[in-house]
Amino acid sequence: MPLCVKEMTALKKHDSEDVIKLVDIFSDTFLDYPDIDQASASERLHAYDKNGALLLGLDVTYQAWSLVGRGHWYAFTRWPLSRPICDWVYIKFARNRYTISGILTGKKRCDSCRIE
Repeated sequence: MPLCVKEMTALKKHDSEDVIKLVDIFSDTFLDYPDIDQASASERLHAYDKNGALLLGLDVTYQAWSLVGRGHWYAFTRWPLSRPICDWVYIKFARNRYTISGILTGKKRCDSCRIE
C-alpha cells in the first residue's frame, strides 16, 4: 500500500465524527471542485477549511489531523521557526513521493485512492 493510502487510512481511522471528506483527484467526484486544478492538486495537498478557505500542503495535513484530535502530531510544522523548513521539505517530498513511497513500501502508486 502506497504511503498516501497509509496516511489517509490512518486519518480516517481517527475520524470517528466523519468530519473529513477525502476526494480522489482522478475520480468523477473531483469534478465537484472545478476551482481546484487537477495538476496542482497532484503536486500538493489541497483542502477547504470549515469557512471555505483553500488550504495547501502541510496546512492541509495539520488541519486534517487537528480535526481528529491529533493536530499535536503535526503542530511543529506550523511553528514560525520550523514552518519554512517543513514547507520546503514537504515540497521536495511531494515532488518525489512516488519514488519515496516505492522505496519505503514497495508500492509507488495504486490504481485508485480507495481507502480501506
